[in-house]
Amino acid sequence: MPPLAERDVFAPAAPGTMLLGLIGSGIAGSRSPAMHVAEAAAQGFALEYRRIDLDVLGLGVEALPQLLDHAQAAGYRGLNITYPAKQAVIPLLDALSDEARALGAVNTVVFEAGRRMGHNTDASGFAAGFRLQLPGAAMGQVVQIGAGGAGAAVAHAVLSMGAAQLTIFDMDDTRAAGLAANLNAHFGPGRAVAGPALGPAIAAAHGLVHATPMGMAKHPGLPLPAALLRADLWVAEVVYVPIDTALLQAARAQGARVADGGGMAVYQAADAFRHFTGREPDAPRMRQGFLAAISHPGLT
Repeated sequence: MPPLAERDVFAPAAPGTMLLGLIGSGIAGSRSPAMHVAEAAAQGFALEYRRIDLDVLGLGVEALPQLLDHAQAAGYRGLNITYPAKQAVIPLLDALSDEARALGAVNTVVFEAGRRMGHNTDASGFAAGFRLQLPGAAMGQVVQIGAGGAGAAVAHAVLSMGAAQLTIFDMDDTRAAGLAANLNAHFGPGRAVAGPALGPAIAAAHGLVHATPMGMAKHPGLPLPAALLRADLWVAEVVYVPIDTALLQAARAQGARVADGGGMAVYQAADAFRHFTGREPDAPRMRQGFLAAISHPGLT
């Protein structure tokens, strides 16, 4: 096996081609490469986007320093970062955006003038997708299920959009409490609480945000009893494969307004494209391409 620096993912790109990549584990199904390449082509320039899969390379997050060094040396313009490296990459960067610092996680690294700038587009991506699909949604009391990496970004977005209070549930009570404390430190006391009982919280809520893997092919099912859903409760999903999750189907059956997880997937990519290229993305065009891609199994 060739040394890490000589792997194909670190070969130079063709002259005049912008080179981007994604670092993470098990990323074969990521739609980010297709979205970035298609948008670049629509704007008239060449872009290559490579998957740097830790599983394929047989590496863990301890290899991040070498991976970033090799990517920078190979002429990468930047990298998207996903599980399990969003926190581990931070000490390897020269600067962070305000949003990345607040979230304590980075999903976009831009290389410029020898420096590494870390951004987080997950929160802004969720907010943009939410506003598109649920315009005018009441933002008083909101319940969120899931306090992991995606959950932290979504929670910041929900409070930034004006929710009066966010009640957080997670299988790990300590993690839910920790996220609530982080949010209160950022947004003010009492804006977030770790929920003691899901049923009463849903009954009093205007909206529900789901931010766990439940609903994916490997984790089928609902994250809560369907009986808790009702017509005047909007539901926003983070899972996007499948795009129409069991939760969205159950909520829609009750007459509820819903937002699928594709909104966050597309708009976080659009915001990352802007950071990488300095060009304004056509987000609706990216969403059309994304929806077309996920409607064909195996197309990435």
